Amino acid sequence: MFEAKCILYIYVETPLHAGTGRGLGGVDLPIQRERITGYPIIHAGSLKGCLRAATKGSLGDAVHKAVFGPDTVGAHEHAGALSPHDARILLFPVRSLAGVFAWTTSVDALQRFLRAADIAGAAPSWQAPGPVAEKTALVSPATTLKCGGKVVLEDFALNPVEDKAVATIAAWLADHALPADPVYAYWRQQLPAKLCVLPDDCFRDFCRLSTEVATRVQLDPDKKTVQQGPWTEEYLPVDTLLYAPLLASKARDGSKLTATDVLDQVAGAGLTRLQLGGDETIGRGIVCLRFGRGGAV
Repeated sequence: MFEAKCILYIYVETPLHAGTGRGLGGVDLPIQRERITGYPIIHAGSLKGCLRAATKGSLGDAVHKAVFGPDTVGAHEHAGALSPHDARILLFPVRSLAGVFAWTTSVDALQRFLRAADIAGAAPSWQAPGPVAEKTALVSPATTLKCGGKVVLEDFALNPVEDKAVATIAAWLADHALPADPVYAYWRQQLPAKLCVLPDDCFRDFCRLSTEVATRVQLDPDKKTVQQGPWTEEYLPVDTLLYAPLLASKARDGSKLTATDVLDQVAGAGLTRLQLGGDETIGRGIVCLRFGRGGAV
């Protein structure tokens, strides 16, 4: 029984490859995606494993075991008290003719976020706008994305419609979801000018077709010629924002840790940055974290 909850915001600082193994499509090593929508996700198991590894040294052995459960050898003893959900997409950066890039989202993505935030006890006061018309982009009155009366994302020209609701959503996300570190002050200030609410199909297509794809090879260390490859890898781009509800129960190991204590241990472990996914040795997967506190279930 889950008794406490919060929401974890994940801001991508270097390209992130949370992979699924060998793919059957045009990319050899694709990222994890929802089967139905095609939206990028990070599976809960991947997220929990990274949180487990990152807190290994900062939490005492007994507390760490109570929060995350025993290692594989002792997994039969009891389950961990922390239960993260899948990390889902909220803001996806897309190249823009004006303003360098836009943070895009959709009504569908916003409604999914509102549902997850309600589960996590951190629901905002705003509501998602209504359906966005085809070839239209909702922007805030302070937008910097307009160019010649259009919003041009990649090769697509959309008709901008100013909506104060976009400014309200952007201001809330800047205050509650983007990293709170002072180095992010510029980005928090820029969010209202760069936020763009797209039609659902348009947002889905950008999430499917506008990720980063890198071609790599492995060189023979002596001959300096190609030993293996080339192969392609897919990455979530820098400046993507994801979220994941975190639920907790009281410790199952017989200790006195309450569900709130479990979340406090994780949120208070000093995790501001984390490495998620593969390619750690080439600087991939660095993310900045922010815990949005909820409360008792």
